[in-house]
Amino acid sequence: MVELKTAPEIEKMRAAGRVVARALAAVRKAAHVGVPLADLDRVARDVLGAAGATSPFLGYRPRFAPVPFPAVVCASVNDAIVHGIPGDYRLRDGDLVSIDCGAQLGGWVGDAAVSFTVGRARPEDRRLIETSEAALAAGIAAAVPGNRIGDIAHAVGTVCRAAGYGVPDGFGGHGIGRRMHEDPGVPNEGLPGRGMKLRPGMVLAIEPMLIAGGTDDYRCDGDGWTLRTVDGTRAAHSEHTVAITGRGPRILTAP
Repeated sequence: MVELKTAPEIEKMRAAGRVVARALAAVRKAAHVGVPLADLDRVARDVLGAAGATSPFLGYRPRFAPVPFPAVVCASVNDAIVHGIPGDYRLRDGDLVSIDCGAQLGGWVGDAAVSFTVGRARPEDRRLIETSEAALAAGIAAAVPGNRIGDIAHAVGTVCRAAGYGVPDGFGGHGIGRRMHEDPGVPNEGLPGRGMKLRPGMVLAIEPMLIAGGTDDYRCDGDGWTLRTVDGTRAAHSEHTVAITGRGPRILTAP
């Protein structure tokens, strides 16, 4: 069931989205060579705490997970696609890092992700990240009343495939509101004109995930959470929470 949000409710989601944006900015600023991923999680915790927000990630346990998620950010490095658990790993020069963060404030949730490099960036990593951001922008541009979920999926997938990248099979975005994951699902590839019609008041988390090697395959680490590329190539992840309005898409997790 899809819950349409009122204008005041979308404003509350925007407040949560601002917290997410501040947390991601603080984590990115703190991400230097030698810094443990666990320190980045502490930075995000501090931002959420200062805002009076809680984390929808911490303690989250979907059906596939053997244990609840133990952190407030997902920190995925190099060949990790999504859901990386921030631990003792220390960032190295040239690492490609994807940080996914959520915030719950006043009963409403925001969710966003950003990918960046630490130290000296490889040209191929810059291209991968730029393509993930372009795919996200294309998906957001398609999030207008009268379009369908398939139009968003097609826009995202077209950008990814045109650049020669893989799209992890079965993973994509989702509805969001009072809970982090709501209906409908938002695939990262699909046919235009198909799926649920988009209406004002719908709020979606649109999140392209790209695999540099061009394959769609992934594997799960022993922690039951971290998804990695099978071919060992690098991955990037970009995400925003977006409200569909009569005036066009509104990014609720923008800085």
